[in-house]
Amino acid sequence: MSARQVWILSFLLCVIAVIFSFTYLDLPVARWSSQNIGGLTSLGNGLGSAVLLSIEAIIVLALIIARLVRGHLSRHSETVALASLTSMCTYAVNSGVLKVFFGVPNPEHVLAQGASHSFHLLAGAPDSSFPSGHMVLACAFAGVIMRLYPRSIWPLGTLLSFGAALLVYGDWHFVSDVIAGSFVGISAGMLAGELWRVHSS
Repeated sequence: MSARQVWILSFLLCVIAVIFSFTYLDLPVARWSSQNIGGLTSLGNGLGSAVLLSIEAIIVLALIIARLVRGHLSRHSETVALASLTSMCTYAVNSGVLKVFFGVPNPEHVLAQGASHSFHLLAGAPDSSFPSGHMVLACAFAGVIMRLYPRSIWPLGTLLSFGAALLVYGDWHFVSDVIAGSFVGISAGMLAGELWRVHSS
């Protein structure tokens, strides 16, 4: 099976999983999670998108300075720089385009303020819920590394799954949000990694 066929199949499975989760899982899981978020509030503040983006920006800046001073970067450093830049760009597209397009309110607005858990096409905002920006950010970064270092797939996949569970358990996102965010992020990361591999060879 070609890479294109694998991606199309993955996309179809993602759509099915999102529809199922949106219909049957999102609200029950969010209601259950809303009773258990007390211990995770500080974690959410410390790992907010702005914090993660700032860390990636600092890493990229440090690697640019290192490249200018030393005249080269190691393969690992190039991979980290590419992963960080891919992650930041994908996050920007997700926040400025996808979230605005789909317009799904986040769990807090749905559970505490009575917003409708549905798609409000072209009526969203950067802080809308679908797809999850955190998962886009993390999966785009990981996708680059997975493509260039295939042995990292299982360890990174495990970490990403744990992160997705935390986002749902902490009531920051619905199940469908993390599924869609994971797909968008991994797709962008894998594409960037493949383009870099072709360019390097």
